[in-house]
Amino acid sequence: MSAMRVVTWNLWWRFGPWEARQKAILAALRELRPDVVGLQEVWSAGSENLAEWLAGELGLHWAWAASPASERWQRRIGDPGVEVGNAVLSRWPVIDRAVLRLPAPEDLDDGRLAFHTRLAGPSYDIPFFTTHLTSAPTASAIRCQQVTALAEFVATHRSGTDFPPVITGDFNAWPDSDEIRLFGGYKTAPAAPGQLFLDAWEYANPTAPSATWDPANPYVRMSPPARIDYIHVGLAGPAGLGHVLKVRRAGDGPVDGVWPSDHLAVVADLADGSE
Repeated sequence: MSAMRVVTWNLWWRFGPWEARQKAILAALRELRPDVVGLQEVWSAGSENLAEWLAGELGLHWAWAASPASERWQRRIGDPGVEVGNAVLSRWPVIDRAVLRLPAPEDLDDGRLAFHTRLAGPSYDIPFFTTHLTSAPTASAIRCQQVTALAEFVATHRSGTDFPPVITGDFNAWPDSDEIRLFGGYKTAPAAPGQLFLDAWEYANPTAPSATWDPANPYVRMSPPARIDYIHVGLAGPAGLGHVLKVRRAGDGPVDGVWPSDHLAVVADLADGSE
């Protein structure tokens, strides 16, 4: 059975040695040869956009959604000319898109988004989403509100195709957290009626390293390691369409001495319905 390769990756905006990291990100993605990529913390500055550059180098289509509150990020690096947002890279054309600003109280609202793109896949349209939830360690209750809004957003945009929705992103939450359990909907009542989303990592080799926020990475200052980046997939369609075939980490080491990001990527191969 052939597969569609999906990647999710938080690219750490313009923090750290971002120009050197940009080359390392490209090298890692080039080696992975993904079909679809959900990206968070993507920068845009003037006529330059990291997602557009990556797409051009990789021969992919792209779409971008800018945060409506980039100024909160800009203060951290002292550059008012750089925007932050989510992006999608795709081997197939983007035929529709929508943006949801996730709910958050004013003191924590830095413009986190859910971004939907509908992709004209080889056999079916693919409802694809990428998101970035609030990062405050004590904000589980807020992330529960955000995953509820996200689940409702998916419900609005998933219809008209047999391919299950694919939801990628930096959820800033551990796998056993209230918000991940709520979003999955199979260990507690689902966030939106009737919707289940399977954590692709459930199909991983149980002995494989799982942390995507890992102190082995020199940019990470938190211990212990945690898995906070996810690929979620709706229940498989006809003949196993969208079923998770394989999943692993990527971006988990330096490229020419430079780690690509503070987050590691997650890579999943999904059954795409073609022979």
